[in-house]
Amino acid sequence: MTSGEPPIPTGTEIAPGVRVDPALLRFSAVRSSGPGGQNVNKVATKAELRIEIGAIPISQAARARLVSLASHLVTDAGELIITSDDSRSLRANKDDCLRRLRELIVRAKVPPKPRKKTKPTLGSKKRRLQAKKERGEIKKLRKPPGRDD
Repeated sequence: MTSGEPPIPTGTEIAPGVRVDPALLRFSAVRSSGPGGQNVNKVATKAELRIEIGAIPISQAARARLVSLASHLVTDAGELIITSDDSRSLRANKDDCLRRLRELIVRAKVPPKPRKKTKPTLGSKKRRLQAKKERGEIKKLRKPPGRDD
């Protein structure tokens, strides 16, 4: 390798352009709930993926968006926990965990579109005031005759 070439990225690609050391992806197998008959009591097929959010090589802004997107999956220690027990196969559940992690990171990397402030149009203001007047007239008709409250 010459000095002008960028280094070859190493690690597992968890999202487009995002690679981490495979040792940072900690999988564990847990007994699954749900369908599976007696198999559910014998085999641990539920996959649980744990990864430190600080270990994911994304920008600070993307990391903040990731934390807000997956706030219910993040522990106080800053660890992201994704579980899957959709399949009876541990391998399929691990793949599902990785797919969900990839989707979260891809969504977090996209900055939100800036909101453009808008003002209500003259027509919408007039329609709103007209609707308020009509509603007020309906309410006035509910009063007994001769009361000026």
